[in-house]
Amino acid sequence: MSDAAIDAAATADEKPKKAKKKGGKKKLLLLLAVLGLAGGGGGAFAFYSMGAPAGAEEEPHHEEPELVLRDGVSDAQAEPARRRARNGSPDPRYFQATYMPLEGNFTSNLRGGDAFVQVGLGVSTFYDERVTERLTRHNMAIRSAILLALSEADPNALTTLRGKEELKVTLRNAINNVLTNREGFGGIDDVYFTSFVTQ
Repeated sequence: MSDAAIDAAATADEKPKKAKKKGGKKKLLLLLAVLGLAGGGGGAFAFYSMGAPAGAEEEPHHEEPELVLRDGVSDAQAEPARRRARNGSPDPRYFQATYMPLEGNFTSNLRGGDAFVQVGLGVSTFYDERVTERLTRHNMAIRSAILLALSEADPNALTTLRGKEELKVTLRNAINNVLTNREGFGGIDDVYFTSFVTQ
């Protein structure tokens, strides 16, 4: 074989190798570009999942309902009562109550299973309309909590005034527990019987 033929054969062998290398480089560059985009997407995911940097605005929290002042009561007059209300029931001399009936009657067997009770209920709050809106929003959960509380009531205790008063407290707590668990704030001050039948 002549030197020219050997050189031509070597050049022919090198061309496919160079082409292969070139194709390999393209694939490598393409792979790196895809990984770079994925890394950028991952960076964006990490940014959003870990939170924005310091100084960025955070999503506002839902505000708690506010006490509703009675007509003629100023903020300055009500401020001491507002502070006391955080640890107990709001003072009706300073704050306006809102009453809301709960739809339908509640019927449940009482503890022991031989007797039952059927009650109509209403509630009151000294807080703004957010509490009554939440009562409506969580109606099903509240009805369930009320029925469970009624089913634990002692039939003998419900024949006395004291037993009925204790049931009102139990029902108020059950309603406030539902609201607190779902909204972070209860706000129901009292529960009222609009009808009461036991048998």
